[in-house]
Amino acid sequence: MSAREEMLARVRASLADVPGDEPDHWDVDRDRDRAAAYKRTSSLDPSALVELFVERCGCYCATVVRCAADDTSINAAVRAACARNGARSLVIPADLERSLVPGEPALHPDEPPLSVAQLDACDGALTCCALAIALTGTIVLDAGPGQGRRALTLLPDLHVCVVRAEQIVHGVPEAMRVLFASVFDGPLTFISGPSATSDIELKRVEGVHGPRRLEVIVAG
Repeated sequence: MSAREEMLARVRASLADVPGDEPDHWDVDRDRDRAAAYKRTSSLDPSALVELFVERCGCYCATVVRCAADDTSINAAVRAACARNGARSLVIPADLERSLVPGEPALHPDEPPLSVAQLDACDGALTCCALAIALTGTIVLDAGPGQGRRALTLLPDLHVCVVRAEQIVHGVPEAMRVLFASVFDGPLTFISGPSATSDIELKRVEGVHGPRRLEVIVAG
């Protein structure tokens, strides 16, 4: 028996006691488990969603600033973020809207793809996002427009991310509905604050598997 056949046999054995009338897919309306009845929508208006996201994202040690949605205001916010962190060079996705890109600091488009050493030499990365989740203060990247490949936001020490106010949803269930198609296209990255971890003694260490500093610009 091959490894594949053995694995499938184990799956079949584990499913032997499944009732014959059980649906072949999960449906929230038919799920009798009370644990499945968590909140999926919100009555918060758009401005309240933005305020909640700003509060929760800031709780994760990210620096969150708000600005108007026009390009001039976003450019100014990006320059201010770089100045706060002493960033003199930024890597940007090749398809990032050029209207979002300030004239300074020095910019390094990821086209052709930069090497690991080149990415590591950049002070920071500037990207957009797929959406943001207000309830958890989380930013989600799905490698879509203006986000670039995963390495862009892993190697530089600073990540500056532009979040449009209309991209903010209330909770994870709403986010997953929006991201449903992206799940099948590639990996999703959920970012809640700068990279950090704790060892067995609960000593917090930042920058282990990503940027130590996260600057979030909420436009709108």
